[in-house]
This record gives sequence, structure tokens and C-alpha cells, in this order.
Amino acid sequence: MPLESLLRSVWDWRGRVLLAALLLYGLLGAMVWQWPRSFVAQMVVAPAETTAMATSTLLTPMPLLQSALLDSRPGGNFGVYLGALRSMEAAGLLATQTPILAQMTERRGAGPLGWLRHLFDWRIDADADDVLGFLDRALSPTQDGATVTWTVELPWADRRLALDMLQRLHAFAEAKVRGDLMQLASGRVAILEARIAAERDAFSRHAMYDLLAQHQRAVMVLNADEAVAARVVSRPMVELRASLPNRPLLLALLAVAVPMLCVMTAFCAALLRAPPEPEVSASEWLGGLTRELPQPRAKPALRRARIETRRAADAGDN
Repeated sequence: MPLESLLRSVWDWRGRVLLAALLLYGLLGAMVWQWPRSFVAQMVVAPAETTAMATSTLLTPMPLLQSALLDSRPGGNFGVYLGALRSMEAAGLLATQTPILAQMTERRGAGPLGWLRHLFDWRIDADADDVLGFLDRALSPTQDGATVTWTVELPWADRRLALDMLQRLHAFAEAKVRGDLMQLASGRVAILEARIAAERDAFSRHAMYDLLAQHQRAVMVLNADEAVAARVVSRPMVELRASLPNRPLLLALLAVAVPMLCVMTAFCAALLRAPPEPEVSASEWLGGLTRELPQPRAKPALRRARIETRRAADAGDN
């Protein structure tokens, strides 16, 4: 189909395209406007290994000579802290200590999707796996540019519950890292004390005493330092007005995407409605092909002159 005919067809349907765009935009805009909004709870933290005299640096024999005190990579205890925020243990903690399961069940049973779940008898009751999926989707720890601070955000429809969940997650992840380190250091101290009590060699006992002193210092630091994995820069807080989803931004994006979709649909419809090309038989196709073949060139004048001279000579001999 020629481009001129295609554009003319779409232009003839301009009224229908405009009406379809307005109806589709109104439908999608109503869905966006009725979308339940969420409050965002956030806090700013920094890896304890990169701020002041952190626990991991105090555990070394010479902490002041460390060259990587300002390393901004999420490693060490802070990496374990970030992993614990989205772990199955954290999801189980929220499921047992907060009313998130009841609210998730209520949200799953409301609206058009809830009606479909009731119609097809789909599962509506939420469980710990749903909470884990929510944490994977919604919890977003992001680094603030090139600095060492991280912003942790958690959205939820209930403002108080959003703040409570973020506080519980931070306390759980910090306690998880502290408990693992304490269990490791205490276990080593117990093993070293039993080994020293059974060792008879004075030189070996002296070396084990130095190692025991290091692990006892680790236990002391863990009990004294309040931040092992993440140091709180800005305590958990929640906004006063719900901000998710961003309705003005979504409506502006729909104002651009909906007309483009309707115009492309009109182009596709015009191409599908184009009349098919007439079928050509094999004989007609071969005939047209032979007519299009180039004709043989005329013989040169010199060759014609030689032929006529030869004919005249043959006639004189006869």
C-alpha cells in the first residue's frame, strides 16, 4: 500500500482516532486515580565500617592504621545487614508481630481483582511468602550518590504500619549481625579457654593467650558499640501525605502514550483493510517478462556492407 494512501486513510479516520484516544485515556486515568496510594517511610543509614571507629576496625590489632576507613562499598557487616532486611526471617517477623497479613488479605479481596479472585476461587489469604515478595518489590535501599550514606524506603497504605515495619526491620537486621558476631566470638573464646586449660606447652599457651585476648576484646566491643552494621544518620520517619503512585506523572505519561497507541492502531487497521493486489497467471507473467527483455542490437553498418559486397561478387561469378 502506498504511503500516500496510508496517510490519507488514517487522516480520514481522525475523528474516530481522537474519540478512541479520549475514551482510552479516560478509562486508564480513572484506574490510576482509583489506585490505592501508599505512604513512604524512610531512613538514612551509613555502613558502620566507614564511620568513625567502627566495630570491624576496633577488632584489628592496629585500627588507627587502617587505610580503608572511608570505603563506600556495601561490604562487611553492612552487606549482611542489607541481606537481612529482605530475608525470610524478616518476613516472618513482620507476619507475626505486625497486622500486615490482615491488611494484605483485605487488599487482595477488594476491588475488581478481588471480585475475580472470589469468582474463580483463587487464594486470598496472605502468608509469609506474600510478605517476602512485598519486601523484594517495595523495600529499596539506595546509595546517595558517591557518599557513604544509604536511604532505605518502604511504602505501605497504612502510615503507622509503614513506620513500624521499617523500625522493626532495622532493629532485626542490626540484631542479626550483632548476634552472629557475638556467637562467633563467644564460641571461639570458649574453645580457646578449653584448649589453654588442656595445653602443657608454655609457648603454645602464650600464643593462645594472645588469640584469646583478641576475641575477648571483640566480645567487649560488641557489647559496648551500639552500631555494628548500620549507623543511623536519620532515624526512621514517614511522610504526612501519601505519594505513591505519582498520579500527575502517570497521567502525563498516559497523555503521551495513549495517542501514540491509537495512531499506531489506526495505521495497522489501514494496512489490514488495504485491497489485495490482483493475482497474475503464469502465462501473463512470462509474457510481460519477455516484453521487458532488451531487444538485440542492430548489426553494424560495416558488417552489412561486407555481406552485400560478397553477394555482388557471387552474382558476377555466376
